[in-house]
Amino acid sequence: MLSAESAALVRATLPAVAGALDEITARFYATMFHDRPELLDGMFNRGNQASGAQRRALAGSIAGFAGALLENPTARPDALLSRIAHKHAAVGVTDDQYTIVHKYLFGAIAEVLGDAVTAEVAAAWDEVYWLMAGALISREALLYQDAGVQPGGIWRPWTVVERRVETSDVVSFALRPADGEPAPRARAGQYVSVRVAVADGTHQLRQYTLSSAPGGDRRRITVKRVTGDADGPDGEVSTLLHDTVREGDELLLSAPFGDVFLDEPAAAAPLVLVSAGIGCTPMTGILAHLAAVGSTRPVLVLHADRSPADHALRTETHDLVAQLPHARAVFWYEHPGAQEPDARTGLMDLGGVELPDDATVFLCGPLPFMRDVRGRLLNAGVPAQRIRYEVFGPDLWLPDSTA
Repeated sequence: MLSAESAALVRATLPAVAGALDEITARFYATMFHDRPELLDGMFNRGNQASGAQRRALAGSIAGFAGALLENPTARPDALLSRIAHKHAAVGVTDDQYTIVHKYLFGAIAEVLGDAVTAEVAAAWDEVYWLMAGALISREALLYQDAGVQPGGIWRPWTVVERRVETSDVVSFALRPADGEPAPRARAGQYVSVRVAVADGTHQLRQYTLSSAPGGDRRRITVKRVTGDADGPDGEVSTLLHDTVREGDELLLSAPFGDVFLDEPAAAAPLVLVSAGIGCTPMTGILAHLAAVGSTRPVLVLHADRSPADHALRTETHDLVAQLPHARAVFWYEHPGAQEPDARTGLMDLGGVELPDDATVFLCGPLPFMRDVRGRLLNAGVPAQRIRYEVFGPDLWLPDSTA
């Protein structure tokens, strides 16, 4: 737990630290990558570094954890720690890397805040850091053990056995273990990391949800091509996968991770699967699993997209819903098409949708979409703890139970 002395110092300095966290984390990453360039090879997403998304996520997690400790010195914010631990395990973070991060992070704090960081203040924040690091190390050790891999030893070659174009900017890849050994256990809704060599000879990795049922020896990922804009460049990995990977090629995949997955013990509870754009991928994986096990639970699928032609896995979603005796789907399109005569026009509006009582809601899509829909669900009386969400990339949104 956080000592009373450290809590007082952290409380007094949190406004200054929080206000400078963006500068601190920018300097931290710049210095660390200058001294340890190998960490950029297959560990950190260069696109997220360029856009600032990674440092904003780090800053938010530090401030969030410190704030939780000040509320309760023995607190371990499960939602925050679980999300980070799964992301870390999916890229192969190991215990020793926390020492490296500590060195450069605290160096950046001292540089940015200068004389305000006395020995006592540094010791207090050091305590916060190692409480957070210790909690994450413990969780990650359990995740590696549950996945049946050594810490950091998450990679395994898989062979592409099918490539299927879903839309103009989305492709699915079906894969089997290249070594012929059984596929690792996965849960519906989880993701894997894909590690590839890019043009300059270094390695980059990205997370992609398993978009098929997690049983058997075959897995599938569904990849949207990331097109650059003012906030960032074209996606390095998605572009490479779209342009170069074909049947017979091998990809390095991690063991499956992710804390947003279908909870089997609640097999009778209704489900509401809400998505937009490529956020449909975990929902398709969940539907495929439900169909594979012959589930009879009530399922409501809600999806929004630009048009039927842009809706990846649309036909498959219809087929899976038809296999479930108590499932139905409602789609919204900004630009409707004849392929979906019963779809609604415009953005998703839950006003005319009857939500089942006591449902667990899974939510995935762009952050503005998820913020809007989550607010509408809360206003409709859905408890916050029943709304589970998945974010692609660094988690810049960690809603608490009352948000």
